[in-house]
Amino acid sequence: MRGERDPLVLGRVIGDVIDPFTRSVSLQVKFGSKDVTNGREFKPSQVVNQPRVEIGGTDLTTFYTLVMVDPDAPSPSDPNLREYLHWLVADIPGTTGTLFGQEIVCYESPRPSLGIHRYAFILFQQLGRQTVYAPGWRQNFYTRDFAELYNLGAPVAAVYFNCQRESGSGGRRMYN
Repeated sequence: MRGERDPLVLGRVIGDVIDPFTRSVSLQVKFGSKDVTNGREFKPSQVVNQPRVEIGGTDLTTFYTLVMVDPDAPSPSDPNLREYLHWLVADIPGTTGTLFGQEIVCYESPRPSLGIHRYAFILFQQLGRQTVYAPGWRQNFYTRDFAELYNLGAPVAAVYFNCQRESGSGGRRMYN
């Protein structure tokens, strides 16, 4: 990696969520027509529906696990629920996307109430097909511990976006 110029380092995803790694697989995440790029700002209304995720790789016999976490829950100044698990998909065949994997924890859309939150997508290569169990709760999920438990090793790709409460809401949530 490029050290301090790496956006994952500057955004503290490397450090707060994962350790330094070498990217070896392409990972494309899109909300509608908008690509997730490191540090890009999305509004909560833009990320209500789960994103389309496409994974590179070399063949369909290599499998991947995707984790989406918020390391800033419930607020960046007091992230005592770090990391909050928003999505977990395992057994994703290479050269496909999450639709072909096994959803372990369903997608929960970001709803930050205080400050700017980072939402990180971390991709791991599995040693083969494996059974992954849903954690008992979403808060205080630890990506590093999860990777160790399932012998996933270092990530092979990662990307994150920023999100904060939409202005003008006056602190109330409107549900349609």
